[in-house]
Amino acid sequence: MSLTYVLNRLLSVILTLFLITLVTFGVTNILPGDVAMMIMGTQSNPEAMAGLRASLGLDDPLIVQYGRWVGGMLTGDWGNSLIFRQPIAVLLGEKIAASAIIVVMSMTIALSLAVPLGVWAAVHRDKWQDTTSSSAALLGVSLPDFFWGIVMILVFARWLGWFPSSGFVDPAEDFMGALRHAFLPSLALGLGLMAHLTRMTRSTMTGILEQEFIRVARAKGLAERVVVWRYGLANAIGPVITIAGLQVGYLFGSIIVMESLFNYTGMGWLTYQALLNRDMPLIQATVFVIAAVVMLTNLLVDLLYLAIDPRIRLD
Repeated sequence: MSLTYVLNRLLSVILTLFLITLVTFGVTNILPGDVAMMIMGTQSNPEAMAGLRASLGLDDPLIVQYGRWVGGMLTGDWGNSLIFRQPIAVLLGEKIAASAIIVVMSMTIALSLAVPLGVWAAVHRDKWQDTTSSSAALLGVSLPDFFWGIVMILVFARWLGWFPSSGFVDPAEDFMGALRHAFLPSLALGLGLMAHLTRMTRSTMTGILEQEFIRVARAKGLAERVVVWRYGLANAIGPVITIAGLQVGYLFGSIIVMESLFNYTGMGWLTYQALLNRDMPLIQATVFVIAAVVMLTNLLVDLLYLAIDPRIRLD
């Protein structure tokens, strides 16, 4: 793996995050609402309001405010949330850990379902197995995630009573309880993600199974399961992992809706509350953190792809 490539990718991530800070700061400053008024209320004394604005630096030029915000993030001073009255850095640490459970579980569910279905469809191309798998994938793509979330609540929480329909449990206090509360939103997200990965696995495996080395392996008398899973899937899994990494952005986009639906107090729920209450410092922080997580995840997936695929060589 080329050190130059890694450094170039890191510089690209840093540049992108810098542009994200500009966009985030610019957009949040043109949104309606006054931070000082949100803190003190509409009936506050004008003199007190002016003093608060001065103390918060809201009267400073935008370039000064932007520099102070970025400098604070770099030094760990993310400010305080207006609605939660807590340091934003502490809030983010708690909520990222909560959402990480859902992200990991939903990705695990998606890959566990998508890879076997995609391989099954590719092996039985143009047969009923292929049609069944493709139809299931199309169904998952066509229906929105919140629909699957409602179905999960009705079936597994209300009718069967197997899992709680809402809430969050700290894994440090009750690990199994945390998994039970996270399972339904993870399953709903995983089904939507599974549909994309199934189609990708099927497409990649179809091309791999037509390669010359697969025909050679079969001609040598190797068992079909060895040919398919050891040789075929081993060569097809790289693009699937890459697409799975790119879907992290999809997960964080959908997790806002899903956590609000299940009242799961993670990163998505925190972002929604910040937007709902015009908590400008918290909006800026949550948007930046989500973007940073997506960018770094994609970088790690790219590096992992290079490590597991010996056919790729960088000068």
